[in-house]
Amino acid sequence: MKANNRAWFIELAAGIAAVFAAQAGAGVRPNIVIVLADDLGYGDVHCYDPEHSKIPTPNLDRLAAEGMRFTAAHSTSAVCSPTRYGLLTGRYPWRSRLQRGVLQPYDPPLIASNRLTLPALLRAQGYHTACIGKWHLGWQWPRQDGQVVFDRPIAEGPTARGFDYYFGTDVPNFPPYTFIVNDRVTVQPTEQFTGIKEMHLSYRGPMAPGWRFDRILPTLAAKAVEYIGAQATNVHPFFLYFPLTTPHEPIAPSERFKGRSGINGVADLIMETDWALGQVMEALAEHGLTQNTLLIFTADNGHSSYTGLEPFERAGHRVSGPYRGVKSTVWEGGHREPFVARWPGVVKPGSRCDELICLTDLMATCAEIMGTRLPANAGEDSVSILPLLKGANKPVRRAVVTTSVQGRPAIQLGGWKLILSPGSGGYGAQPSDQQAAQSNLPPVQLYHLGNEPGELRNLQAEQPRKVKALTTLLERTTKNGRSTAGPKQTNDVEVDWSRTGAPSKNTEEKRNPKFQG
Repeated sequence: MKANNRAWFIELAAGIAAVFAAQAGAGVRPNIVIVLADDLGYGDVHCYDPEHSKIPTPNLDRLAAEGMRFTAAHSTSAVCSPTRYGLLTGRYPWRSRLQRGVLQPYDPPLIASNRLTLPALLRAQGYHTACIGKWHLGWQWPRQDGQVVFDRPIAEGPTARGFDYYFGTDVPNFPPYTFIVNDRVTVQPTEQFTGIKEMHLSYRGPMAPGWRFDRILPTLAAKAVEYIGAQATNVHPFFLYFPLTTPHEPIAPSERFKGRSGINGVADLIMETDWALGQVMEALAEHGLTQNTLLIFTADNGHSSYTGLEPFERAGHRVSGPYRGVKSTVWEGGHREPFVARWPGVVKPGSRCDELICLTDLMATCAEIMGTRLPANAGEDSVSILPLLKGANKPVRRAVVTTSVQGRPAIQLGGWKLILSPGSGGYGAQPSDQQAAQSNLPPVQLYHLGNEPGELRNLQAEQPRKVKALTTLLERTTKNGRSTAGPKQTNDVEVDWSRTGAPSKNTEEKRNPKFQG
């Protein structure tokens, strides 16, 4: 290339980049894609723990190199349904009827019909909205003579909560084992599934003929790519919520990934999860959508323990990085998540943010991008992280509240973390307050994560004022019905943190006490 031509090309490229940057700064509405992994630990992403990670995640690493990596992002819960509720409503899930656990098969909707959701907010701003993947927020399943039937529309699902389009499996380890498009199953589940121990599948129920668990994620990825292609010619922006089904059970990696990790099937699924993100990135690039798309990758909770941790430990892989705990626990490994955002012209490539954020914050963030405000009764626990995406280095939220599968809460503020529980609050043996007293185990835990991320030295006896201050803040956050500025709101049910470890009829967990959600 001649020197003058090369100079012209460089000048043109710089001009195009400047236009995109100016448009982003001027408030041009980007396409928004949120990819949500299922049961992915902080340390499962290579760029988050490069010295110990034994699983290649090249697409996630590339996304981080092209965008911003957040190191203090938290899901609202250490399990599935409540986190999804928080992400789509901007509200802490413990304000809803779901005080512990997750929704069970055929449970009714968790999101109230009159509650503003993230897709509804964006649809009102002219976006086409789609959900492709795992829903796990309940439906109003049709019934006949008391039995669920599958030849009728399923009411109150994603398309009744702000999405224009839905395709998914609802929950991959729950019946019915079939895909759903909008409000109807694609294939009638006329066969019966009886369980596969090796895949960690125990729920029996209706299944579509020829159903293959190893084809779930590839099918969802293909649908996401197809959707992006279809929207490329649309004059309106789009919002794609892509909640993956992996590396959650069923432990059924597709043929191209089976055995690839050299660790186990879950590690294979982590590689396949990374591949699914890569498919989205390639589709955006192919259709010229990368520059004007805010792409976020994160996860709903930490790495699962019941699918086997020993193979990872033998390989030297830390599923939660330097943090204690795993899925279901109130310790950091249960809810501190990888969170990577790319938005060319707005987010600085290769940047890192250590400020505290929560998945509830996506709603207020999108509202600020749109140049609109949330109503007083919406997004009560959502704070915009747009300043952080633009490079600000000061806190945008004061504190964050997270809960374990048993409903045990933790509140973080300024590096301090208070847990109202003597233990993890997770699956398995959980000491009661009485047992804790008998064994001289303190009923609360206080840690300074900045000094000790491993949460091993309980400072509650040394810092009674800090315990009181954080307890007071949690009580005020609970009582006010919101953690953000604005008029007081009402929780859907009474929230009593002293009783959150008791059985809850809201999730009907007594139907299957061994359920791992």
